[in-house]
Amino acid sequence: MTNTFQFQQIGVTHSCYKEKFGIPRQPGLVTEAAASIELLPPFNRMDVLDGLEGFSHIWVHFIFHQCIQEQWKAKVRPPRLGGNKKVGVFATRATHRPNPIGLSVVEIQGIRQDKKRIFIDIIGADLLDKTPIIDIKPYLPYADALHHAQGGFAPEAAALTPVQFSKLALAQALSYKEEYKRELIPLIEQVIGQDPRPSYLTNADDRIHGNLLWNTNVKWTVGSDHILITEIEYPVGE
Repeated sequence: MTNTFQFQQIGVTHSCYKEKFGIPRQPGLVTEAAASIELLPPFNRMDVLDGLEGFSHIWVHFIFHQCIQEQWKAKVRPPRLGGNKKVGVFATRATHRPNPIGLSVVEIQGIRQDKKRIFIDIIGADLLDKTPIIDIKPYLPYADALHHAQGGFAPEAAALTPVQFSKLALAQALSYKEEYKRELIPLIEQVIGQDPRPSYLTNADDRIHGNLLWNTNVKWTVGSDHILITEIEYPVGE
């Protein structure tokens, strides 16, 4: 016998990731990824966060809101296995799950209030913009950091691919920083350096790819030993 539960959304994510493509597969891999969690009524009050300032990290429970209408599968193809081998869905962190719930640990950058709006600014998020938040819990190092734990088929983070910028893209990144006061170059290096292409495109090196980061469209191609950023279009989506 199974039961059905309902959860109330407590917050919403404001993130540099405007589409699923390019979001790191785990939290903490892109330290330049700025995001914030805005608490929604009736939780937009500072007393619900009293004491959280003493913690450096939090667990964020969220909904894979763009996967709700898609069917889950018993076996999936993890990117870390090259997309060639299937494993059980519960042996992965795949987004298409029986219940579309995600869990990420992120670093707290600050807690702030802007009139009646309450924000938790976070670092290292892997959250799509507008992701619904259903719970927040403090990260406890003595209980949550298990040094003897094993990582299965993903024992450590994958190495980054070197990222290079064309003269045009570099000039555009510097112009963007001056206009929007955002460091775009390290964000691009960390996000696109993970080579977010799906496995079936890893040999299509002549293709021009694009990633939406903040209000930019970052265009890039893949060389034999590096990724080349060819152009940065902005503003996009404003």
